[in-house]
Amino acid sequence: MRYNFIAIEGTIGAGKTTLASRIADDFNGKLVLEQFEDNAFLPKFYEDQEKYAFPLEMSFMASRFQQLKDQLSNLDLFHDFIIADYFIVKSLIFARKTLPADELALFTRFFNFISITLPKPEILVYLYLNVDRLQQNIRKRGRSYEQQIKDEYLEKIQAGYFEHFKQQKEMRVLILDTNNIDFVQSEGDYQRVLNAIDQTYEPGVHRISF
Repeated sequence: MRYNFIAIEGTIGAGKTTLASRIADDFNGKLVLEQFEDNAFLPKFYEDQEKYAFPLEMSFMASRFQQLKDQLSNLDLFHDFIIADYFIVKSLIFARKTLPADELALFTRFFNFISITLPKPEILVYLYLNVDRLQQNIRKRGRSYEQQIKDEYLEKIQAGYFEHFKQQKEMRVLILDTNNIDFVQSEGDYQRVLNAIDQTYEPGVHRISF
């Protein structure tokens, strides 16, 4: 792959983990997967977002930071690059959409303090799916605590990503509209996604629709 550190991002159900895992396997990448299933606040959050949003976002930020700090400190001799199915900026994007102003201000102070200590991905790839496709994928993988996720929540998070990307001038961001392809079932579609990622991009936001 062209880049030494790739982050795959997307809203819940977009296929981040599937794509990152496949690329890591095919191209000898060091795979970093988010450890969200260990977060005890997550099922509670989906039941009562207002009550559990702050502890959820703080605990996620702490665990993401610790994992990325450990995994990104050096590239081992057995892998050619690093690919992750998230990056730390995910914490800020979600917090902006789930926290009230006073809690967000406190959260942002902590985020700004720790985020500058982490290496940034050379390219951040965002997988875009409409909400209907996201919900189909969520139902298909069958995690019980995700089955009550509302369309409005997914739309809100998706909007948060796009609002953040508009502010990015120095990072390479590649938005892939994957609504009309299936890179899981179709080898040809997977190759099209690979070809899109493995190009030279200037810093800024780039969009590709298939």
